[in-house]
Amino acid sequence: MVVSRKPLIAGNWKMNLDHLQSVALVQKLHWALKDAKHESDTVEVALFPPFTDLRTVQTLVDADKIPFALGAQDISAHDSGAYTGEISGAFLAKLDCSYVIIGHSERREHHNETDEVVASKVQAALRHGVVPVICVGETAEDLEKFGASAVPVGQLKIALENVPATGDIVVAYEPVWAIGSGQAATPEQAQDVCATLRSVVAETLGADAAERTRVLYGGSVKSNNIASFMREPDVDGALVGGGSLVADEFAAIIRFQKHVGV
Repeated sequence: MVVSRKPLIAGNWKMNLDHLQSVALVQKLHWALKDAKHESDTVEVALFPPFTDLRTVQTLVDADKIPFALGAQDISAHDSGAYTGEISGAFLAKLDCSYVIIGHSERREHHNETDEVVASKVQAALRHGVVPVICVGETAEDLEKFGASAVPVGQLKIALENVPATGDIVVAYEPVWAIGSGQAATPEQAQDVCATLRSVVAETLGADAAERTRVLYGGSVKSNNIASFMREPDVDGALVGGGSLVADEFAAIIRFQKHVGV
């Protein structure tokens, strides 16, 4: 059975914008897209603000009926308790967060998150009905030492342990060597790895799960290269960092279909 996968364009704001600045950005983005035919029919847009902005963005999106999904940048493996500074999946669900980023390379590097920690956070998200955006990727050293796909494949296999075949997940391939470098992977490189990651989902969760799971590319995504990635059959969207902080640029990325010929 062939399932049509709606492209997902996700904007990861990282540690940028206070709650007032977030209002301005969302309003500018909505205005920039007001004449776009994509809306919620052909492309899904998800915003991942800092935790302090989530309630503000949720209120604005709901009040103005803006067709953006909301996501968080991290989640605790624990549901509640004496875990100062952590955020429960239950809290995210109450804020109507549809998604949560798990295992981002910056979390792995700066917070020493292991593959096992990532797997526990995936389970936490699923427990609360929040879709985990599972990030996997390799450094330049990994690429040279192990070759293409090896490290992200290993990371994904552990992250998918104990995920049910019916689990709703998103996979994001983010080559660490491309993030913020201005030098993105080639579309062919992205396709090769994304196709391999889809095969891991098939081996672990089954063919139906692999067919419906969206695999994103992230790493120096810009309006002038997004169309080339989206032409690839196994690239179902993008995880955008810096480009999502500029309304006109992010709007142009979202409107990639104008340049893909679809």
